[in-house]
Amino acid sequence: MQVTSLLSQHEHDHLGHDESCSVCGHEHEHSPVHLWQTILGVIFVANAWIMDWVISQSSAISSASAFIGAVILGYPIILTAVKDLKRGFMSINELVAIAVLAAFGSGDYKTAGVVAFFMLMGEIIETRTAEGARASIESLIRLTPTKARRIKADGTEEEVAASELVVGDVIRIRPGDNVAADGVIASGQGSFNQATITGESLPADKKPGDEVFAGTQNLTGVLEIKVSRAGQDTTLGRVRELILAAEKTKLPIMKIVDQYMGFYTPLVLVIAALVWAFTHNLDRVIAVLIVSCPCAFILATPTAMVAALSAAARLGILIKNVADIELAAKINAFVFDKTGTLTTGQLAVSRLAPLGDTKPAELLRLASSAEKYSNHPTARALAQLADEAGVPL
Repeated sequence: MQVTSLLSQHEHDHLGHDESCSVCGHEHEHSPVHLWQTILGVIFVANAWIMDWVISQSSAISSASAFIGAVILGYPIILTAVKDLKRGFMSINELVAIAVLAAFGSGDYKTAGVVAFFMLMGEIIETRTAEGARASIESLIRLTPTKARRIKADGTEEEVAASELVVGDVIRIRPGDNVAADGVIASGQGSFNQATITGESLPADKKPGDEVFAGTQNLTGVLEIKVSRAGQDTTLGRVRELILAAEKTKLPIMKIVDQYMGFYTPLVLVIAALVWAFTHNLDRVIAVLIVSCPCAFILATPTAMVAALSAAARLGILIKNVADIELAAKINAFVFDKTGTLTTGQLAVSRLAPLGDTKPAELLRLASSAEKYSNHPTARALAQLADEAGVPL
């Protein structure tokens, strides 16, 4: 059956903005920048330097090229700074915008372009890393099918959207299907892969009366399940909320950044004003503004954080709070209380124990022959051993 993310496109667009801000560790607006736009601006700025180097009499052409490149690169930053100010919020966007405008005012368009370029590259790296993390995380929760086979009162099946399921509905799950909602098995037996919910890599056998979870996969058997929780109330829905909440948590260092950024930008502006008052040298003022932009300091921790979330998600590890990642650096020992979480989930026959005069090969032949048409993990382990041993079934 077709599988899709729990997040609709609308939700994804909304979360993509709000969560990326939370992941950054601060609340400033993000520059509306595209990679192609940055590359185009860099080409114009680089062309200005090349023209100065190759043709000594091309100052007008060089300045025009640098001006175009600086406008392309600086426009998103200045626009974002204005939005921040309208919201009554001051951040590093204002520092960079002032530095770019000061370079423009002095006629040094190449410097303005370079300053804007480094800021935009930081934004691009941060955004792309966050998107990669979110894609990996969503791949874990892209397990609930969009359709379900609901059983009507007359016993026939009807295919409905999984979002239409309500408590009390009975759905039919075939081998290979993902479960569309939490429920209790009404009839049938099967083996379920529940690793995404319980962490257990070993498939669990289920019978009538046992509970099953949305997003788990039915490996064998046809079952009828009475829905007990649907939609966002399912266990997988709560896992989704847990993952998204983890992106909004902050490391201690990020909280410190938030606390002091409101004072940092005004302080830098005061220092720049003092430099201008004592030197009347615009280049030095620009240097103060550029050097004071803590892009690397602000971007380093959030980028590392979302990269860690992404790597963990690809390994099937759900992190509830990003502060736990920092604490993990201090761990020197692990204590596990369940062996099921430390296995691969691939069953294998460890030994044969025939009774009486039965030979091991005969025991393997009979057992494997009985299970040859079954897809149960235990049956597959027997078939694999029989195949390796060359036992005819």
